[in-house]
Amino acid sequence: MIQTGMREECGVFGIHHHHDAANMAFYGLHALQHRGQEACGIMAGEQGEYDIHKGPGLVHQVFTDNILQKLKGSIAIGHVRYSVTGGTHSHNIQPFIFNYRNKTFGLCHNGNIVNYRELKRDLEEHGSIFHSSSDSELIAHMMSRDVYDNPITSLKRVLVELVGAFAFIIMVNDELYAVRDKNGLRPLSIGKLDDSYVVASETCALDAVGATFIRDVEPGEIVRIHRYGISSDYFSEERTESLCTMEYIYFARPDSDMGGVNAHEFRKLSGKKLAQEHPVDADIVMGIPDSSLSAAIGYAEESHIPYEVGLIKNKYIGRTFIEPSKHLRDRAVLLKLAAIRKVVKGKRLVLIDDSIVRGTTLKRITRLLQDAGAKEIHVRIASPQITHPCFYGVDISNFAELVMAHTSKEALRDFYGVESLEFMSLDSLAQCTPNRHLCTGCFTGEYLTETFTRLEEASAQR
Repeated sequence: MIQTGMREECGVFGIHHHHDAANMAFYGLHALQHRGQEACGIMAGEQGEYDIHKGPGLVHQVFTDNILQKLKGSIAIGHVRYSVTGGTHSHNIQPFIFNYRNKTFGLCHNGNIVNYRELKRDLEEHGSIFHSSSDSELIAHMMSRDVYDNPITSLKRVLVELVGAFAFIIMVNDELYAVRDKNGLRPLSIGKLDDSYVVASETCALDAVGATFIRDVEPGEIVRIHRYGISSDYFSEERTESLCTMEYIYFARPDSDMGGVNAHEFRKLSGKKLAQEHPVDADIVMGIPDSSLSAAIGYAEESHIPYEVGLIKNKYIGRTFIEPSKHLRDRAVLLKLAAIRKVVKGKRLVLIDDSIVRGTTLKRITRLLQDAGAKEIHVRIASPQITHPCFYGVDISNFAELVMAHTSKEALRDFYGVESLEFMSLDSLAQCTPNRHLCTGCFTGEYLTETFTRLEEASAQR
């Protein structure tokens, strides 16, 4: 998807008991770079001696060989960031590191705590002073106030108070803890690399370091990784498996598996379902690089219309949505894509995209294809209409920026100047993962948790 709107939260990586932990974290974070391109960081060490390096930029820019050589130790956690709660300030770059009760505490977080403001206000009233404006810092303050010295006991008491989406990797002295929210909104997987255990947001990061996938961290689970192996506990009796649908539709790398479902296979099947629902008489099918290509292949196979590469992506420009300002995002779109004129000229096109958020970029893409001589353009979207904000870590937090929340499909079709525009239905989406329940709050407005003041703020901007 080349939209100016959808921005994901972060990616996390952890490794335990590896002689070259920091370098493994570097490779893992590089594989997760698509989940956040604003900033990154790695914390590494062992036996109470830890060092940390973090900064704005891409993984290969922040971590040179000299820096990695200074990050000694057999345990490491790492983070790639796109800011959701907190903003882009340097003090919000993770991992966070704290010291309390003779413990070194490191933290990486993927997701968004919905009741952050309420919890933060209560902590501040009782004397807590926050260093960052990130919701991720909450857990450290809450644990430091807990009377229990056992990290598992403290985590169980703290995590049950958090509402929202989270996948935490936490380092406490020489142990790692992998935690997932009780609804399983954010992905987190465990792998094995010789005698080492690896935890990452996506299985593509496990592959990048040569680890073998073992299983996903379950919703509401606390996985403890220590020198004797791994053990498990749960902080909530009420647990559901409700992974964010956008992980499959857009965020995850195509080679990643989540809940036993491969992202590429999901997208390809969604394209087939889309072709069944909304067929069209056309000459070629083409997708908008990159995450729409799998759906375009599926649409072509089901419709028996040839698949073609009609748009070329400049691979030296990062994802458009990651640019910090609208002006830069708009310019990046024009630099990123080029039409292959000999492919599209005089042709009736089925143009596949994975979703529409603000909708402005698709206008530029359809204009690009029209200028290249396309005879007809039929837009097909491999997801339902996004009509409601997300409060769980995807940066679409108000109605005003969601074009389908206040625009009809017909009006948007006319705005694009295309012959037709159709979306996948919720029923077809559900058929892509028949044995799994997914979070569809951004399509339906039916959320898995309380939304507290966030929903009020979103409504006010409607």
